[in-house]
Amino acid sequence: MTVHVLALVGSLRRGSHNRQLAEATAAHAPDGVRIEIFDGLGALPFYNEDIDADGAAPAEAARLREATAAADAVLLFSPEYNGTMPAVLKNAIDWLSRPFGAGALGGKPTAVVGTAFGRYGGVWAQEEARKAAGIAGARIVDTVSLAIPGSVTRFAELHPRNDTEVAEGLRKTLEALTTGAAAA
Repeated sequence: MTVHVLALVGSLRRGSHNRQLAEATAAHAPDGVRIEIFDGLGALPFYNEDIDADGAAPAEAARLREATAAADAVLLFSPEYNGTMPAVLKNAIDWLSRPFGAGALGGKPTAVVGTAFGRYGGVWAQEEARKAAGIAGARIVDTVSLAIPGSVTRFAELHPRNDTEVAEGLRKTLEALTTGAAAA
């Protein structure tokens, strides 16, 4: 059995270190784990109940919901913007929280990791993302934590997939996340 993990990256920047971290996760995924990096969060309109009525969600929101529903687990990658998660990630969580009580995140094993420029590696943003996803119905896997500080210097010339400490942290995260998915 293959465990399908959907990765949502909270940075839209082309050279995003969190995007690179998601790529590293895919590169280091063990046998039996498939990582799908969702592209399209930047095309999601801001959540508005008026455009999410009667099952007529915008196409990009419907695609996000379908991809999430089809996944066994979700892995959120969050940079830290002004002490919290980026709006694009919060917006994705908002779309996934609906319809109320039956959103695509409902009961889905979900973990949050990330890297940021600051010396704490985005810990505040990760806490906020865990909180929001949990309220949206996700089953938060918080037995592991991966907040990588100093992204701008640490990954200036080294892709996260080539960083042995990062690879080990990603392996532990995937192990906890996929164990949670297998138990579901």
